[in-house]
Amino acid sequence: MPEETGIRVLPVPGLPEFSPGEDLGAALVSAAPWLADGDVVVVTSKVVSKVEGRLVRVDPGDDREAVRQRAIDDETVRTVARRGPLKIVQTPQGWVVAAAGIDASNVASDTLVLLPEDGDASARRLRARLRELAGVDVAVVVSDTFGRTWREGLTDVAVGCAGIPALTDHRGAVDGHGNRLETTRVALVDELAAAADLVKGKLADIPVAVVRGLPVQRPGDDADEGTRPLVRLPADDLFPYGSRDLVGSRAPAADLVPRPGGPAAVAAALRVASTALPEFPVVLSHGSEDDDVVDVHLPDAVTTTSAINAGALVGAALVQLHAEGWATRWEPVATAGGTSLVGRLWIGGAAS
Repeated sequence: MPEETGIRVLPVPGLPEFSPGEDLGAALVSAAPWLADGDVVVVTSKVVSKVEGRLVRVDPGDDREAVRQRAIDDETVRTVARRGPLKIVQTPQGWVVAAAGIDASNVASDTLVLLPEDGDASARRLRARLRELAGVDVAVVVSDTFGRTWREGLTDVAVGCAGIPALTDHRGAVDGHGNRLETTRVALVDELAAAADLVKGKLADIPVAVVRGLPVQRPGDDADEGTRPLVRLPADDLFPYGSRDLVGSRAPAADLVPRPGGPAAVAAALRVASTALPEFPVVLSHGSEDDDVVDVHLPDAVTTTSAINAGALVGAALVQLHAEGWATRWEPVATAGGTSLVGRLWIGGAAS
């Protein structure tokens, strides 16, 4: 048999349920006295947030979902996309993530967990604490579970790191066929976060794993950028707006950005939609000064005939709304089978 080589991913069981102010580093040293120089400690952001007190309490009698939506708004610097109550937003840390990364799983029913305020700073503090207590030089990755654009399923990614480069830059290198790499930068800490989750899991109550044997050049403290290189800058972002900002409309796109609208637009939409679409339930998904949308549903299974009829009726609604001065857009989003959302009527404020 060949000598064992490669990378190992080791779970750290036996950790307690953490509360604000507890010493995460001391608990890790106690549970993993075998930590060694060069290890990468991957810790879930939920544990970091708990010890740092990044929690929102739901008082008795409060609507938990309402509290959650307020917390999402507080942690949002830009709404990227929204469908009903689901929001994909950009957080103050720069991450684009559903519900601002606010978690309600693996936590008491009266508590919501926010992302760490500064995951890189959290990673640096934990790294320093482990060096102080155990005398080991390790890297630290703070991980969280994200969805991926245009792909189903979740995976863990890094929202903080210290002592390890976030990206492995292969630009300028030449591959085995003589091709010079122009754009290849590998999100190393995201790969480590995902690998660690294979032994942590979502239901195993193991919030920390250690990756051992990774050959990587460690940055000096002064050159340690944390996860900042992972944040795509606006100039490089081909998708800075939600899709509704880019889909063609009966009014110029400028009339729909920044989407003035307001209660008057919602009232007009409901009035016209309920008149023009008498055969279909009309559901107001949301109305505010930022977004106004009416969802139209089919009561029965979607068929070609019913979809065409709905389309014709919605067209009549759009014509009337536009005649009254509203910037409008219809987005068909029908799905086959069962009670289904037929489409979304956007009201973008008064047209010029």
